Amino acid sequence: MKAQPAPLYARIEAALRARIAAGEWAPGAALPTEPVLAAEYGISQGTLRRALAALEAQHVIERRQGAGTYVAEATSARALFHFFRVETPGGARPVPTSIAHLLETRPARGAEAAALSLAPRARVVAMERLRLVEGRPVVLEAIALPATLFAGFALPLGQVLEDELYVHYQRHHGVTVLRVEERLTAIAAPAEAAARLDVPEGTPLLAISRVAFDVLDRRVEHRHTLLRTDALRYAVELR
Repeated sequence: MKAQPAPLYARIEAALRARIAAGEWAPGAALPTEPVLAAEYGISQGTLRRALAALEAQHVIERRQGAGTYVAEATSARALFHFFRVETPGGARPVPTSIAHLLETRPARGAEAAALSLAPRARVVAMERLRLVEGRPVVLEAIALPATLFAGFALPLGQVLEDELYVHYQRHHGVTVLRVEERLTAIAAPAEAAARLDVPEGTPLLAISRVAFDVLDRRVEHRHTLLRTDALRYAVELR
């Protein structure tokens, strides 16, 4: 059976999404007015509004009453509280500091290539980051990014990072993370990770494997996180 074409509003949504991803409108920039966009595509404003509503629901754009429609900007607050799903044993949401200790471009390892849908040994930007709460190391992250999307990626090593990584991705590389998929397992701390997290080897840790997706649903980040369970716990609300 022949596949049915997508509804018109969905095709307009995809076209606008592609233009935003290509950088035609920068983060924080205003889109043309609804009458202008509707005329450009030869559609009704009602159809255009359905496309814009879908993009707004996915945090690609922001519609401001009386002010227009803008490309959504990544913020540290959204990156931290929407994508950093942990809390202290007392239920507080911590605000960690982050320090990058390793940054290199190298061939992807097997798990990284598979997670990012890359060819074997395709180049990735790899980094290691330690996150601290009240001065204690509590989270260790190994992150891999497709080198083709993050050419010239740079971060200061050994210093507290000013912005969340997802803010950095958008501002410096035009990559906006919209959603992530995570899988959780429990492991015993290997020697190197135990030393970084200042716990005895074999200490129970929570391991989180994450793949992040951008506005075009491309796989743009693989992140392997080890979390100290004596200091933090994973928290998610389901509705």
